[in-house]
Amino acid sequence: MSKICKNYLIFTFLIMLAGWGTCFIFSVNGFTLANNPLLYIPYLIGGLSPTIASFIAFKTNNVKFMEWLKGIFDFKHNIWSYLFVIIFGIVSVLPQCIISGYDNGAPLWTIIYTIPLLLFGGGLEEAGWRYILQPELEKKFNFTISTLIVAIIWWIWHLPLFFIQDVVQYGQSYFGFGITVFGLSFALASLRKNVNSVWLCVLLHCTINALNGIYIVNDNIYGKITTAIIYIVLSYIIIGIQKKKIIFK
Repeated sequence: MSKICKNYLIFTFLIMLAGWGTCFIFSVNGFTLANNPLLYIPYLIGGLSPTIASFIAFKTNNVKFMEWLKGIFDFKHNIWSYLFVIIFGIVSVLPQCIISGYDNGAPLWTIIYTIPLLLFGGGLEEAGWRYILQPELEKKFNFTISTLIVAIIWWIWHLPLFFIQDVVQYGQSYFGFGITVFGLSFALASLRKNVNSVWLCVLLHCTINALNGIYIVNDNIYGKITTAIIYIVLSYIIIGIQKKKIIFK
Protein backbone atom coordinates (compact mmCIF):
# COMPACT_ATOMS: atom_id res chain seq x y z
CA MET A 1 0.00 0.00 0.00
CA SER A 2 1.38 3.41 -0.98
CA LYS A 3 2.38 6.08 1.52
CA ILE A 4 -0.42 8.45 0.47
CA CYS A 5 -2.96 5.64 0.88
CA LYS A 6 -1.70 4.75 4.38
CA ASN A 7 -1.69 8.39 5.45
CA TYR A 8 -5.19 8.83 4.10
CA LEU A 9 -6.62 5.85 6.00
CA ILE A 10 -4.86 6.71 9.26
CA PHE A 11 -6.09 10.31 9.26
CA THR A 12 -9.59 9.32 8.09
CA PHE A 13 -10.17 6.94 10.98
CA LEU A 14 -8.48 9.15 13.59
CA ILE A 15 -10.63 12.15 12.63
CA MET A 16 -13.76 9.99 12.37
CA LEU A 17 -13.18 8.47 15.81
CA ALA A 18 -12.59 11.91 17.33
CA GLY A 19 -15.79 13.34 15.83
CA TRP A 20 -18.21 10.44 15.99
CA GLY A 21 -16.61 9.06 19.16
CA THR A 22 -17.52 12.34 20.88
CA CYS A 23 -21.10 12.03 19.61
CA PHE A 24 -21.29 8.41 20.79
CA ILE A 25 -20.08 9.23 24.31
CA PHE A 26 -22.64 12.00 24.64
CA SER A 27 -25.35 9.81 23.10
CA VAL A 28 -24.96 6.96 25.62
CA ASN A 29 -25.15 9.56 28.38
CA GLY A 30 -28.47 10.92 27.14
CA PHE A 31 -27.22 13.92 25.16
CA THR A 32 -28.61 13.64 21.62
CA LEU A 33 -28.10 15.72 18.50
CA ALA A 34 -31.75 16.77 18.48
CA ASN A 35 -31.50 18.33 21.94
CA ASN A 36 -27.90 19.52 21.71
CA PRO A 37 -27.23 21.26 18.36
CA LEU A 38 -23.55 21.83 19.25
CA LEU A 39 -23.02 18.09 18.80
CA TYR A 40 -23.49 18.64 15.07
CA ILE A 41 -19.98 20.09 15.04
CA PRO A 42 -18.20 16.80 15.91
CA TYR A 43 -20.83 14.95 13.87
CA LEU A 44 -19.95 16.95 10.74
CA ILE A 45 -16.22 16.65 11.45
CA GLY A 46 -16.59 12.86 11.58
CA GLY A 47 -18.57 12.86 8.35
CA LEU A 48 -15.98 15.03 6.62
CA SER A 49 -13.07 12.92 7.85
CA PRO A 50 -12.44 11.36 4.40
CA THR A 51 -12.35 14.85 2.89
CA ILE A 52 -10.06 16.35 5.53
CA ALA A 53 -7.79 13.30 5.45
CA SER A 54 -7.64 13.51 1.65
CA PHE A 55 -6.28 17.03 1.78
CA ILE A 56 -3.77 16.14 4.52
CA ALA A 57 -2.57 13.12 2.54
CA PHE A 58 -2.14 15.15 -0.63
CA LYS A 59 -0.49 17.95 1.32
CA THR A 60 2.18 15.52 2.53
CA ASN A 61 2.86 14.87 -1.17
CA ASN A 62 3.30 18.62 -1.76
CA VAL A 63 -0.02 19.04 -3.60
CA LYS A 64 -1.39 22.57 -3.22
CA PHE A 65 -4.95 23.28 -2.07
CA MET A 66 -6.20 24.61 -5.43
CA GLU A 67 -4.69 21.67 -7.27
CA TRP A 68 -6.40 19.28 -4.84
CA LEU A 69 -9.69 21.15 -5.25
CA LYS A 70 -9.52 21.07 -9.05
CA GLY A 71 -8.98 17.33 -8.87
CA ILE A 72 -12.31 16.96 -7.07
CA PHE A 73 -14.45 19.41 -9.04
CA ASP A 74 -13.57 18.33 -12.58
CA PHE A 75 -16.88 19.35 -14.16
CA LYS A 76 -15.99 18.99 -17.85
CA HIS A 77 -17.33 15.64 -19.09
CA ASN A 78 -19.57 14.66 -21.96
CA ILE A 79 -23.32 14.12 -21.65
CA TRP A 80 -22.96 10.33 -21.68
CA SER A 81 -20.87 10.43 -18.52
CA TYR A 82 -23.52 12.49 -16.74
CA LEU A 83 -26.21 10.16 -18.09
CA PHE A 84 -24.69 7.26 -16.16
CA VAL A 85 -24.99 9.31 -12.97
CA ILE A 86 -28.71 9.68 -13.68
CA ILE A 87 -29.09 5.96 -14.44
CA PHE A 88 -27.29 4.92 -11.24
CA GLY A 89 -29.42 7.42 -9.32
CA ILE A 90 -32.63 5.87 -10.65
CA VAL A 91 -31.35 2.38 -9.86
CA SER A 92 -30.73 3.48 -6.26
CA VAL A 93 -34.49 3.83 -5.61
CA LEU A 94 -36.58 2.23 -8.38
CA PRO A 95 -35.96 -1.49 -7.69
CA GLN A 96 -36.43 -0.97 -3.95
CA CYS A 97 -39.60 1.08 -4.48
CA ILE A 98 -41.03 -1.75 -6.61
CA ILE A 99 -39.93 -4.63 -4.37
CA SER A 100 -40.15 -3.07 -0.92
CA GLY A 101 -42.65 -0.23 -1.31
CA TYR A 102 -42.05 3.33 -0.21
CA ASP A 103 -43.49 6.43 1.43
CA ASN A 104 -43.31 9.91 -0.05
CA GLY A 105 -40.76 12.17 1.57
CA ALA A 106 -39.78 15.60 0.30
CA PRO A 107 -41.18 16.72 -3.09
CA LEU A 108 -39.09 15.68 -6.10
CA TRP A 109 -38.24 19.28 -7.02
CA THR A 110 -36.30 19.69 -3.75
CA ILE A 111 -33.52 17.67 -5.32
CA ILE A 112 -32.45 20.93 -6.98
CA TYR A 113 -31.17 22.37 -3.70
CA THR A 114 -30.62 19.21 -1.64
CA ILE A 115 -27.88 17.92 -3.96
CA PRO A 116 -25.62 20.97 -3.32
CA LEU A 117 -26.38 20.79 0.41
CA LEU A 118 -25.45 17.12 0.48
CA LEU A 119 -21.92 17.91 -0.58
CA PHE A 120 -21.44 18.10 3.19
CA GLY A 121 -23.79 15.18 3.83
CA GLY A 122 -21.86 12.44 2.07
CA GLY A 123 -20.78 13.73 -1.33
CA LEU A 124 -17.38 15.05 -0.32
CA GLU A 125 -16.45 11.66 1.11
CA GLU A 126 -15.48 10.87 -2.49
CA ALA A 127 -12.50 13.23 -2.10
CA GLY A 128 -10.99 10.28 -0.26
CA TRP A 129 -12.60 6.96 -1.12
CA ARG A 130 -12.58 7.42 -4.89
CA TYR A 131 -9.92 10.17 -5.21
CA ILE A 132 -7.20 8.30 -3.30
CA LEU A 133 -8.13 4.85 -2.04
CA GLN A 134 -9.72 3.25 -5.13
CA PRO A 135 -7.10 4.30 -7.73
CA GLU A 136 -4.20 3.59 -5.37
CA LEU A 137 -5.47 0.06 -4.71
CA GLU A 138 -5.94 -0.51 -8.44
CA LYS A 139 -2.20 0.00 -8.86
CA LYS A 140 -1.74 -3.27 -6.96
CA PHE A 141 -4.99 -5.20 -7.41
CA ASN A 142 -7.55 -5.58 -10.18
CA PHE A 143 -10.78 -3.56 -10.29
CA THR A 144 -12.92 -6.16 -8.51
CA ILE A 145 -10.56 -6.81 -5.59
CA SER A 146 -9.84 -3.09 -5.15
CA THR A 147 -13.54 -2.27 -5.08
CA LEU A 148 -14.26 -4.99 -2.53
CA ILE A 149 -11.49 -3.69 -0.26
CA VAL A 150 -12.82 -0.12 -0.51
CA ALA A 151 -16.35 -1.37 0.20
CA ILE A 152 -15.27 -3.19 3.37
CA ILE A 153 -13.31 -0.18 4.66
CA TRP A 154 -16.15 2.20 3.79
CA TRP A 155 -18.65 -0.08 5.55
CA ILE A 156 -16.51 -0.28 8.71
CA TRP A 157 -16.03 3.51 8.68
CA HIS A 158 -19.83 3.95 8.95
CA LEU A 159 -20.17 1.65 11.98
CA PRO A 160 -20.24 4.32 14.76
CA LEU A 161 -23.28 5.98 13.16
CA PHE A 162 -25.41 2.96 14.08
CA PHE A 163 -24.85 3.73 17.77
CA ILE A 164 -25.45 7.49 17.77
CA GLN A 165 -29.01 8.58 18.49
CA ASP A 166 -30.80 10.91 16.04
CA VAL A 167 -28.70 10.05 12.99
CA VAL A 168 -30.23 8.31 9.97
CA GLN A 169 -28.42 5.01 10.50
CA TYR A 170 -29.36 4.64 14.18
CA GLY A 171 -31.50 1.53 14.70
CA GLN A 172 -31.09 0.29 11.12
CA SER A 173 -29.61 -3.01 10.02
CA TYR A 174 -25.84 -2.74 9.70
CA PHE A 175 -25.81 -5.85 7.50
CA GLY A 176 -28.49 -4.45 5.19
CA PHE A 177 -26.57 -1.19 4.97
CA GLY A 178 -23.47 -3.18 4.05
CA ILE A 179 -25.22 -4.67 1.03
CA THR A 180 -26.04 -1.16 -0.16
CA VAL A 181 -22.45 -0.04 0.40
CA PHE A 182 -21.05 -2.97 -1.58
CA GLY A 183 -23.31 -2.33 -4.57
CA LEU A 184 -22.74 1.42 -4.52
CA SER A 185 -18.98 0.90 -4.27
CA PHE A 186 -19.01 -0.78 -7.66
CA ALA A 187 -21.12 1.99 -9.21
CA LEU A 188 -18.81 4.71 -7.92
CA ALA A 189 -15.64 2.79 -8.75
CA SER A 190 -16.76 2.26 -12.34
CA LEU A 191 -17.31 5.99 -12.79
CA ARG A 192 -13.92 6.75 -11.26
CA LYS A 193 -12.15 4.19 -13.40
CA ASN A 194 -13.78 4.84 -16.74
CA VAL A 195 -14.49 8.57 -16.65
CA ASN A 196 -11.50 9.37 -14.43
CA SER A 197 -13.71 11.79 -12.53
CA VAL A 198 -14.00 12.40 -8.81
CA TRP A 199 -16.70 15.02 -9.42
CA LEU A 200 -19.12 12.53 -11.00
CA CYS A 201 -18.64 10.27 -7.96
CA VAL A 202 -19.41 13.24 -5.71
CA LEU A 203 -22.50 14.07 -7.79
CA LEU A 204 -23.76 10.48 -7.75
CA HIS A 205 -23.26 10.22 -3.99
CA CYS A 206 -25.19 13.47 -3.44
CA THR A 207 -27.95 12.41 -5.86
CA ILE A 208 -28.50 9.06 -4.15
CA ASN A 209 -28.62 10.65 -0.70
CA ALA A 210 -31.09 13.26 -1.99
CA LEU A 211 -33.34 10.61 -3.56
CA ASN A 212 -33.35 8.67 -0.29
CA GLY A 213 -34.99 11.68 1.32
CA ILE A 214 -37.62 11.88 -1.43
CA TYR A 215 -38.51 8.18 -1.67
CA ILE A 216 -38.57 6.67 1.81
CA VAL A 217 -38.07 3.02 0.92
CA ASN A 218 -39.34 0.35 3.30
CA ASP A 219 -36.59 -1.77 4.78
CA ASN A 220 -36.41 -5.00 2.79
CA ILE A 221 -33.30 -7.11 2.27
CA TYR A 222 -34.44 -8.36 -1.14
CA GLY A 223 -34.75 -4.82 -2.47
CA LYS A 224 -31.24 -4.02 -1.28
CA ILE A 225 -29.78 -7.19 -2.82
CA THR A 226 -31.52 -6.54 -6.15
CA THR A 227 -30.23 -2.97 -6.24
CA ALA A 228 -26.68 -4.09 -5.42
CA ILE A 229 -26.75 -6.71 -8.19
CA ILE A 230 -27.96 -4.16 -10.75
CA TYR A 231 -25.22 -1.74 -9.63
CA ILE A 232 -22.55 -4.40 -10.12
CA VAL A 233 -23.86 -5.52 -13.53
CA LEU A 234 -24.07 -1.92 -14.76
CA SER A 235 -20.55 -1.27 -13.51
CA TYR A 236 -19.10 -4.04 -15.65
CA ILE A 237 -21.19 -2.91 -18.61
CA ILE A 238 -19.62 0.55 -18.26
CA ILE A 239 -16.17 -1.04 -18.14
CA GLY A 240 -16.97 -2.99 -21.30
CA ILE A 241 -18.15 0.17 -23.05
CA GLN A 242 -14.97 1.98 -22.06
CA LYS A 243 -12.78 -0.80 -23.41
CA LYS A 244 -14.41 -0.28 -26.81
CA LYS A 245 -13.89 3.50 -26.51
CA ILE A 246 -17.53 4.11 -27.43
CA ILE A 247 -18.72 6.80 -25.06
CA PHE A 248 -16.31 8.21 -22.51
CA LYS A 249 -13.57 10.70 -23.12
